[in-house]
Amino acid sequence: MTDPKYVRMSPSGVSWLGDVPSHWTLRRLGYFFDERREKVSDTEYSPLSVTKNGIVPQLETAAKTDDGDNRKRVVHGDFVINSRSDRKGSAGIAELDGSVSLINTVLRPQAECHSRFVHYLLRSVAFQEEFYRYGQGIVADLWTTKFSEMRAILLAMPPFPEQKAIAAFLDRETGKIDALVEEQKRLIELLKEKRQAVISHAVTKGLDPNVRMKPSDVEWLGDVPEHWDVTRLKFVAAVQTGTAKGKDLAGQATIKVPYLRVANVQDGYIDLSDVAEIEVPVGDLDRYLLRQGDVLMNEGGDFDKLGRGGIWDGSIDPCVHQNHVFSVRPHGVLPEWLNMITSSAYGRFYFMSRSKQSTNLASISSTNLMELPLALPPKDEQAVIVTWLKAQLMQFLALEEQCDRSVSLLLERRSTLISLAATGKIDVRHIAVRDEAA
Repeated sequence: MTDPKYVRMSPSGVSWLGDVPSHWTLRRLGYFFDERREKVSDTEYSPLSVTKNGIVPQLETAAKTDDGDNRKRVVHGDFVINSRSDRKGSAGIAELDGSVSLINTVLRPQAECHSRFVHYLLRSVAFQEEFYRYGQGIVADLWTTKFSEMRAILLAMPPFPEQKAIAAFLDRETGKIDALVEEQKRLIELLKEKRQAVISHAVTKGLDPNVRMKPSDVEWLGDVPEHWDVTRLKFVAAVQTGTAKGKDLAGQATIKVPYLRVANVQDGYIDLSDVAEIEVPVGDLDRYLLRQGDVLMNEGGDFDKLGRGGIWDGSIDPCVHQNHVFSVRPHGVLPEWLNMITSSAYGRFYFMSRSKQSTNLASISSTNLMELPLALPPKDEQAVIVTWLKAQLMQFLALEEQCDRSVSLLLERRSTLISLAATGKIDVRHIAVRDEAA
């Protein structure tokens, strides 16, 4: 069934709106909104964060700025938008009184504006693109739009009851979509947990359900196949630490080389889409060089980054690594086996249990990394298990990609629906009346 259209449409005269319902009011943004410019302190007015999810209380762990006594007041019902183009989409109606940093523009809607309709209209992709088109700056991908500029943007505003009906329709429909998105995200998390559990079982119990077992003497590792060894990482691999940025290199002969950072070391693979360069002393180059077959592991960061790793394929040579990435060079274990352990539930458990932790952050020392217990089958059996695991992981990856595609399609549908309804391309009034009657 096609979406219902308005019978009478008129040209708005601007490309971002196109044709709009003939009975809607066409006025500049400055007609419908005043700018709230009252300066306040965050000790009097609680700090709020302007995010892509709307206006929310600022977390205690959020990075603090020096603008505590020089902020903008926000009142419940105000619309707040981040004026910088690199924060596109960070906007929304405030549900709380508070304060925001000066980079944000605070708009006070006139009485004829329904707050939820405003929330959808001014957060729509079409408006956001028009908003930043009015900005100014000297950097190609970073500029700022001020109220004095944005007030000239042409808006099409339906009568108040119709604004209310459109907002109610979008609240309900986006709520349904959001629920489906959360369902897909939960499924992705369950798939990741299941993937870790499958890996963990394979690298600690093997593939033969009838094999005789023995105690590993590691409490949380439990029993392992009788013919397997139980050792520690330091006995089968060398741990190499990386180079740090910001060293004083004055007077030294240096060489600029590519280097891998935490962002390059993903879960099970190395992302080379953005490789930085660093200058290191020529005499230190060999100390930090990566070799094909090295297993890279992150020292820390967010909890999900701790111990995350992949195998270096040697595709960039020379290449070094930063000090927040360990290079583990196996000599008594297959790199693929070691890499599987870093992706397993038991590997993650060890990293977390031996890490130094603060709020949402964790890091592990090279000393603790070298003590990682390893259940070690013969190399030919390692290879068989790794081959089996790769086939299993391909299935998990296919399912996760399917969920990711579903999320992308749902979010695209959500964005399109908001733009269509908020700019008058579909008529939802009869749907609102029908729902109220129901």
